[in-house]
Formats: sequence, C-alpha cells, structure tokens
Amino acid sequence: MRQSRRHLLKALAVSGLVVPLCPGLLSAQARTKVRVQIGWIPNVQYAGEWIALKRGLLAERGLDVEWYPGGPNALPSPVMLAAGKADLGYSTWFPFLDAVAQGNDLVMIAAVFPKNPLGIISLAKKPILEPKDLVGKRILAQGANEKTAIEATLSLAGLPIQWTQVPAGFSPEPLLAGDGDGYTAFGTNQTIILERMGLVWGKDFHFVSFDELGFRTYGAVLITTRAYLENHRPLVIAYLRGIIAGWNQNEADPSVAARLAVETFGADLGLELAQQTRQNELQIPLTRYEGTDRPRLALDREVITGPMYKAARATGRNNLPDVDRIADFTIVSEAHQGL
Repeated sequence: MRQSRRHLLKALAVSGLVVPLCPGLLSAQARTKVRVQIGWIPNVQYAGEWIALKRGLLAERGLDVEWYPGGPNALPSPVMLAAGKADLGYSTWFPFLDAVAQGNDLVMIAAVFPKNPLGIISLAKKPILEPKDLVGKRILAQGANEKTAIEATLSLAGLPIQWTQVPAGFSPEPLLAGDGDGYTAFGTNQTIILERMGLVWGKDFHFVSFDELGFRTYGAVLITTRAYLENHRPLVIAYLRGIIAGWNQNEADPSVAARLAVETFGADLGLELAQQTRQNELQIPLTRYEGTDRPRLALDREVITGPMYKAARATGRNNLPDVDRIADFTIVSEAHQGL
C-alpha cells in the first residue's frame, strides 16, 4: 500500500470522518440517514453500492447514506456496530462469528459475496488444485488467517497438516522466483498481476479458491445489530433493494463502477482504471450462487449450517450459536419483492 493511502486511511479513522455518499443526489426532500461501515478501502469491491449511490437507487428509496472507510487502520464493522457508531456494516465470516461469541447481539442479513475469492496461486510445473496437493508444499502465505485457512483445509480433507509457511507480501513475484510452491492470494487481485505479466490463467498459472478446496466461507456479509434490525426493518429493506439493483446493473458494464471507484469514491487512493475494471469482471461471478436460482444477496441456511459451520469448527470455533440467532433468512426475500 502506498504511503499516501495509508496516511489517508489513518486520518479518516482517527478523525472519525464520515464521508457523504454522493451528496449531489440529495435534494430538499427529507431522507432518513443510514450509517454504513465498509470493510475495506473504497475500491470496486463495492461496485453495487457505488452504482446505487451514483444513480440514486438509494436516494429514491428515501435513504441518506453516509459511510465510514475501512482499511488496515479503521475499526472493523462489528466493533463499529457494537459501539453504536454505524447502523450497517460489511464484514467477513469469522470476525462476525467472533464478535457474536464475545456477546455482541449481531445479525447477518445478506451475503454480498457468497463465494470467497481467497485461495492459492500455483504455477503449471507444480499445480495445487486439490487439498492433497498442499501436503509437504512450501506455501507463501501472508499471515495467521492464511495459515488457518490452509491447515483447516487439510484437516477437513482428513490429511496430515504437513506444509511449510514461507513469509510473503502482497505480490506473487516470489512465487515466480521459486521461493515457494504456492502463494495465498485473492482470485480478484493478484491473478491480475500475473495476467499483466503475460501469464495465462489455466496454462501458465492456476488459481483455486479455498471454497473449492472444501474450506467454505462467505467472502463478505452485511451485518447489523438485532436492535437496529427490529426497530428499523423498513430502512434495512430499502438499503438492500438499492444495492441489489446496483449489483444487477453492475453486470451490464463492469467499467462503470470501476470508474466510480477510481474517480469518485476512491479518488485519493491512486487506483488504476484497468485494474479495477478487471477486478470487477472477476468478482461478478462471486456475487451469485453458482448453479442455483437463489436470489442475489440471499443467505443459504444449508451452506451456513453445513460447510461454513464445518469450516468454523476446523479453525477451533466449536461453540457455535444456533443459526437462527445470528442470521435473518427472510429480509433479502422481502427486499426482492419490492424490485
């Protein structure tokens, strides 16, 4: 991450600055404020949200949305929600579970990315395509989360936890240099770096997600507090309707949200249009349940109580709550009825 970006995020986090989402859309008509904590820096990962904001899909539903930037120096969504500093937040599966285990009354209401983009890149000469291919390998991995994912994958497959972690950064170049047999990465990010080097996906390099390896988690979920959901359910439904419409429109032209990320919402971050467009192209399939007619953003009870709970137990999270206590399976359906 560039120094200017780090300073920006730190300044935003320290000052508690709230960034109005597309203030040009606001009119004299009164709208209800909804505070949203995003989970990362404002890049094209939030394509549906940016389109919904730019095109008035949230404003026309009576919402005045403000957002807090995420990133390495920002407080995570569960903390912001528990502290009453945000109404809705984007999180990932395990931080959400951990926050609930610590006594926070949080509810998962939508799965923005039903498929998680985290996985492993390997080269054609020594491909890693199945869990057994991990055994005995040297894997370039960034930190504890990646280590946990690899070891849980081996455990779920009934394989010995025999591999060597090689410290790595956020570039796959050490893999090309032969420093490891595999490299933990996001299929929507570091694979683009290899493509730009002229390497061909499926020929020169392979990517397999941890989901495909049996370690299933949602890539991003929308969460809130139980109190907010009970007291402001119509507002939550309105927000969901807006971003569902935004994500639907995003599929028509991935460059639109990419340009919004580069020129508007993440204008100070030095984002590149070509990279953001390609990232959007790669992430669109991850926003839908493959091979089913399950609606966009819906939670899947069987996925959560089955492979996702198994994945949690494989990481040592054994005291899991009843799924109906931590998830609302009806609100996305209600939102779709209004589209």
